[in-house]
Amino acid sequence: MKKEKILSEIRSYVAAIIFVLFLRAFFIQTYHVPTGSMEDTILVGDFLMVNRFVFGMKIPFTDKYFLRFSYPERGDIIVFRYPLGRANFVKRCVGLPGDTIEIRHKILYVNGKRIEEPYVKHIDPREFPHINDVQPMPQEMYQKFWENREFKRTALVRDNFGPVVVPEGCVFGLGDNRDNSDDSRFWGPIPINYISGVPMFIYWSHRKEVPAFKLFQKIRWRRIGKVIKWRLENGKKTG
Repeated sequence: MKKEKILSEIRSYVAAIIFVLFLRAFFIQTYHVPTGSMEDTILVGDFLMVNRFVFGMKIPFTDKYFLRFSYPERGDIIVFRYPLGRANFVKRCVGLPGDTIEIRHKILYVNGKRIEEPYVKHIDPREFPHINDVQPMPQEMYQKFWENREFKRTALVRDNFGPVVVPEGCVFGLGDNRDNSDDSRFWGPIPINYISGVPMFIYWSHRKEVPAFKLFQKIRWRRIGKVIKWRLENGKKTG
């Protein structure tokens, strides 16, 4: 009887582990925000619950979808695999395949139209010139450099950028904290298959700068349980 009880408990634990792995593979994941690139929508120290099911279902441990439900829209907040590594990033999708993206004097233009972005903030009064003001290049070369992720180490794409056309199968992502975001301006387009989902809510949040012994000051109590409005509604502010 004792052996049967032990085996029953082992089966219960194995079933629970399989269930959790199944949820993580297809439905949810967690993400800890390490930088301030999405402030003030998402803060450093926020822990996000991510919906992996919203765009479809992927083959576990791959970037390939075997069942697709929908695609990102302009304005969506997305969680995705960094194109130059294995880390996960969170940014706002501002451009879809075929869109022409341009930034002039820190203002975003999509297909020639100025985009109102009430969620964006600028923290640096400086403005970097367009790279063509320093090192002119043909438009075709600029597009190729961007697609090949060759602007990674230059600041001359932060405030004045493009125009570039988003390739098929990709999107363009920017951080809401526009002057302090490492995003598609620097490392190019985001393959749609790299997108893992969208943030649903904040399940934990703390201030990194506050020491651990000041527990009640360290925890952002009001942010715990906060729902992330990952899709824009009628042009209203997200977050």
